[in-house]
Amino acid sequence: MPERRATVAGATVSEFPGMAQHQPIRKTTPASGSDIPDKLYFRIGEVARLCDVPAYVLRFWESEFPQLKPHKGGTGQRLYRRRDVEMALRIKGLLYNEGYTIPGARQVFKAELKQKEPQLALTIDNATPNIDTRQLRKLQKDLRDLHALLSKPAARAAVHPIRTPRNPSSPRRTAEKLFDLQPIPENNKR
Repeated sequence: MPERRATVAGATVSEFPGMAQHQPIRKTTPASGSDIPDKLYFRIGEVARLCDVPAYVLRFWESEFPQLKPHKGGTGQRLYRRRDVEMALRIKGLLYNEGYTIPGARQVFKAELKQKEPQLALTIDNATPNIDTRQLRKLQKDLRDLHALLSKPAARAAVHPIRTPRNPSSPRRTAEKLFDLQPIPENNKR
């Protein structure tokens, strides 16, 4: 099949019928970790320039990615640390260069986090030092007793009402009768 050439936006592009040309969306090379100045804190404008995105995009990414959390100073201004800038560059690379969606980029970070978490090794040594057989037998007995206790059917506990039930035939007390008290004798008054 002969190769055809076409000009798109002033550039010559090889064209094969039925095949799409895969070219990066952005022509600029992404900033790397070595391009970040050696500073303790960066303002949002500096980070926006380093990442080549508007500041509002960084603020949006903060709401979408929990890994990107800049410190807010006393004045409320965002102060990014170096690791925050590196995270913003990583997010930009995933979204703009690698073509991930925001949920897809979140999944990438989640998968990376799972890989970093160390898994506890289960080691069973054949030589077990200082095992007290009496303690093991006591523990075994306690576990059997607990199993027997939990295996018994639950006995229904008697439910005691908070108040005694009202008898419809008994007269109701009125407020006067409730507060009708006997007078205190004079010798008991203080």
